Amino acid sequence: MSNTLEKPVVALAQDTTPPKIKYCLYARKSTEQEDKQALSIESQVREMLSLAEREKLEIVEIKRESHSSKEVGQRPVYNELITEIRQGKFNGILTWAPDRLSRNAGDLGSVVDLMDQKHLIEIRTYGQKFTNNPNEKFLLMILGSQAKLENDNKMVNVKRGLRARCEMGLWPSVPPTGYLSHSDRNKKCEVVIDEQRAVVIKQMFEKVAYDGWSGRKLFKWLHDDIRFKTKHGKPLTLSNIYIILKSTFYYGEFEYPKGGGKWYVGKHEPIINKDLYNQVQSKITNEHTIRAQDKEFAFTRMITCGLCGSGITADEKFKKLKDGSMNRYVYYGCTKFKDKNCQCGYIREEELIEQLANILDVVSLDEIGMKDKIKAEIESHNEFQESVLGKKVKEKIKIKDIDIRNYAKHILRKKSIYEKRELLGHLRSKLILKEKRIKLI
Repeated sequence: MSNTLEKPVVALAQDTTPPKIKYCLYARKSTEQEDKQALSIESQVREMLSLAEREKLEIVEIKRESHSSKEVGQRPVYNELITEIRQGKFNGILTWAPDRLSRNAGDLGSVVDLMDQKHLIEIRTYGQKFTNNPNEKFLLMILGSQAKLENDNKMVNVKRGLRARCEMGLWPSVPPTGYLSHSDRNKKCEVVIDEQRAVVIKQMFEKVAYDGWSGRKLFKWLHDDIRFKTKHGKPLTLSNIYIILKSTFYYGEFEYPKGGGKWYVGKHEPIINKDLYNQVQSKITNEHTIRAQDKEFAFTRMITCGLCGSGITADEKFKKLKDGSMNRYVYYGCTKFKDKNCQCGYIREEELIEQLANILDVVSLDEIGMKDKIKAEIESHNEFQESVLGKKVKEKIKIKDIDIRNYAKHILRKKSIYEKRELLGHLRSKLILKEKRIKLI
């Protein structure tokens, strides 16, 4: 026998106590059609608090959300919940039903991932419990997928219903200005003439087609002269006016959805005829205040209105001369974004440039940042003389020989839009336009 004393083997008992679950109560209002009779957010909270009290569940926080769960990542409160679970603030979710958590595959996957990573121990609903168990996770995914299937089917059914209404000549949206929804609820999507406003809508088309009115002149007439208001009591903006003038709905046809290429003949009574509509389109197409595409002007977004604080914008106009040529004129004026009645007025670009040139006489040379630019220009000029023209430059031009202020004025008068903007961009002071005068403040 061995005299060596054997040490007793002590079995360490493993801690089998389940981790304490800290729940976040998450309540979300559904916007789905079949859930209109479902519990509201506060009703969900009350029911789940009662459940927590009966089963002695610890609720750390209550979160409420009314955003739709159709799109992945579009619910800020839900995203916050997922983040805080990862941080360890909660490890359980208490909610009314699985579809409160997710009706899309992305959000559903994030919940299951949290379970796989042991961050989320349990999801408790009013009648079910889901843990990190293969069968329970599978059931959770089936219920979530079923909710997504319902969403997808609803979307298909809604689109089919809208298409059917369009084919019947019905307008499946909010009636445009000049029309009202039919008072009979059984005649859904039917629109009727708004007798009070339809007359004005027709006059708008006529004034453009027959009298040559511009959008801004229409705006002034609607705003100042007749004080026109929509059915919601709001005045028309300039963009609203152009939307109306370009809408085919007023002569009886419409495209739905916008840009979809599907055209329908409306069942509604037209306010104008197609000939009048076409005349208006030819007028506003040639109206230069309506730009088919954005144009770059030298001094836009660099000057502020001195009266109302809005930005300064530019318009261009063309005048045909007797010899058949065209003269182009550019005017700068207030956008009237902050004050529709701003009396800032307009100033020709040529006059604006001369005023800016005068300003360059009073600012410091360092402020207009011209020294480095002139140096680069001189080096480029000398290089061109030698390498391209083959001329040996005996006496190179030096910066001190250049009148910097005159060169800056030359940029304003003759150089490209980019160079003009770069020059003014060096100014440390703010440019304002007030009573057709440019000032530095």
